[in-house]
Amino acid sequence: MFYWVMKRIIVGPILNLLFRPWVKGLDNIPSAGPAVIVSNHLSFSDSIFLPIVSPRPVVFLAKSEYFTGKGIKGRLTALFFRLSNQLPMDRSGGAASSSSLTAGMDILNEGGILGIYPEGTRSPDGRLYRGKTGVAKLVLATGVPVIPVAMIGTDKVQPIGRRIPNIRRVGVIIGEPLDFSRYGGLEDDRFVQRSVTDEIMYELMRLSGQEYVDAYASTVKERLAAEKAAGRKTPKPGADTRKAAVRISPDAPAPGAVTEIGRAGRKQPGADEAGAADGPDSRPQAG
Repeated sequence: MFYWVMKRIIVGPILNLLFRPWVKGLDNIPSAGPAVIVSNHLSFSDSIFLPIVSPRPVVFLAKSEYFTGKGIKGRLTALFFRLSNQLPMDRSGGAASSSSLTAGMDILNEGGILGIYPEGTRSPDGRLYRGKTGVAKLVLATGVPVIPVAMIGTDKVQPIGRRIPNIRRVGVIIGEPLDFSRYGGLEDDRFVQRSVTDEIMYELMRLSGQEYVDAYASTVKERLAAEKAAGRKTPKPGADTRKAAVRISPDAPAPGAVTEIGRAGRKQPGADEAGAADGPDSRPQAG
């Protein structure tokens, strides 16, 4: 009820009037049945604009810190996120993240739509970063279709650190569903998980037009924070991975033809990739 009231009566009409979001490919969201929506993550407002334009409710996996705050503010924040279709996602990896993904699987088993940010956290510089394999584990285990979504311009509306948004138009591009049923029975294969994740990220790159960086956004953020704390001059985010960045050329292969993105010879994906995604950040998650 709270979700419906906020979307249809209070928040939705106001945001539609102020930001006039444009949408392409809305009919790619199935009218019924389970699906996973995967999106790039540019801004906190991604998790506001995407549900507003979606014809069906979207449940996001949000970082668990939003649900564990102390004091009145912390309790109110947790209440708001729960009422607005957000579920806590533990991003520490291992068993904790797997348990969080189980909650997402329950949503899918009930026929709902789950929203995930594969990058795990907001992009520090507007580029698209390497996806974590939690989303692939979830998709392979359930066999549901994946709906790729590109958020356009939300980083200009609400850059990281800005509380009051800028009033300007935002866009949402919804791609055609991705089917990974060909990997049936291989959901525990780490190389298959990485292949599926990379294919998803390729499609997000194609839809959004973002530059892709073969590094985790969370790792880049940690490095920048450490350099800032040490008082060193901070280079442009992702500068150390510039050689790993790619752009789409006119003759790029069609989605589905690419099963690996980035440099060859990477080490085998490990357990630290278990986190699937983040909801409104502050990496779907499931940070």
